[in-house]
Amino acid sequence: MERKRIIIAIDGFSSTGKSTMAKALARHIGYAYIDTGAMYRAVTLYCLENGLVNADGTIDETQLIGRLGEIKITFGVNAETGQSETYLDGRCVEREIRDMRVSAVVSQVAKIPAVRRALVAQQQAMGQEKGIVMDGRDIGTVVFPEAEMKVYVTASAETRARRRYDELVAKGDATVTYEEVLHNVTERDRIDTTRTESPLRKADDAYTLDNSHMTIDEQNRWLYDLYCKISGE
Repeated sequence: MERKRIIIAIDGFSSTGKSTMAKALARHIGYAYIDTGAMYRAVTLYCLENGLVNADGTIDETQLIGRLGEIKITFGVNAETGQSETYLDGRCVEREIRDMRVSAVVSQVAKIPAVRRALVAQQQAMGQEKGIVMDGRDIGTVVFPEAEMKVYVTASAETRARRRYDELVAKGDATVTYEEVLHNVTERDRIDTTRTESPLRKADDAYTLDNSHMTIDEQNRWLYDLYCKISGE
């Protein structure tokens, strides 16, 4: 039986592995994958590189809003790895947008209403033909409230901080500490859930996936089984 093409929205807290699981699911079922968190990170990197981050970590909103039309974010597939990568104004920035200096500021950028509205419009355009997996903070509540499959991913702050810390160390970052990562995780949780524009929350019709004690294979199977159930109905 041929399955209908649907929109899959995966939302949740930072460092829950949303992007990893969304990429795996998209690859498995032949869907396009859109990492909306990478889009906010790319805007944040633009701010850092263009002097739009103030000394206290706040954003020069007036300057940023005036330049939003100049910031071009696209995605491309790495021919060697087969993985989706993020491009900022034609430059691959996949590695740069994952470091701690971006993580420390991205929630400040993401809470700016004009930024959210601009990126949400781009995201909605990407999903017009369906057949996509999109992850972020507000996909099932704001970007695609009509998505056929919605998943809300959570895990304890300590578990998420440990995963993020181990990932940074594996990439060669010898300066970061677990305590710094934990503080960043909890602060991002606070900002993401309390911001006025599109706060992080579970959609009423979303399935909850708590992966605190799940292996990657277990969570991937959970997602695929849910997809089969929903798309085959």
